[in-house]
Amino acid sequence: MFRRQKSEAAPAAVAEQPATTKPGGKGRPTPSRREAEAAARARAKAALDPRASKKQQRQYRAERSRTIRQAIKDGDERYLPKRDQGPVRRFVRDYVDTRLSMAEFALPLLFASLLLTSANATVLGSAIMQGTLIIVVVDSLFLRWRMRKELKRRFPDDSLKGTTTYAFMRTLQMRFLRLPKPQRKLGEPLPEHYR
Repeated sequence: MFRRQKSEAAPAAVAEQPATTKPGGKGRPTPSRREAEAAARARAKAALDPRASKKQQRQYRAERSRTIRQAIKDGDERYLPKRDQGPVRRFVRDYVDTRLSMAEFALPLLFASLLLTSANATVLGSAIMQGTLIIVVVDSLFLRWRMRKELKRRFPDDSLKGTTTYAFMRTLQMRFLRLPKPQRKLGEPLPEHYR
């Protein structure tokens, strides 16, 4: 008899505490009962009309896609693909984005050499192609050497598997086409901690 009163008093005390947002929370307040019932009625009403239901689903998918695309552009870890997640990959992205790489210009230069070769300027076209390839290879080797040195210093316990390929694929993309979008400017110093 006394135990029942104590157990009922304990949940009441818990319910009176103000709700705080958790770091891993959903990021929005829980809807009130009235709002939840209104949303449920709207969904039920839409389910009766197939056209309205399909339209509502299309709108929901479009909004969700827009949200995910924007989050990926902003570099939000929750929405990034597995290959882009983690502090090591974020450091590699920032490291590549803060330096000017010759590999960024490889595709436009190779395209220009192809146009020159097809326009009967084969000597000039092949010289541009060979020069571009040599410069890109030397620049990539220098990038790998310096980046691995920094990675070993900053992340001694983490696996560095695949970081060279990841960095090289990012350098091949022109800066404005990279995803996630560059978070650092050219020449900007990198922070010491990435945890």
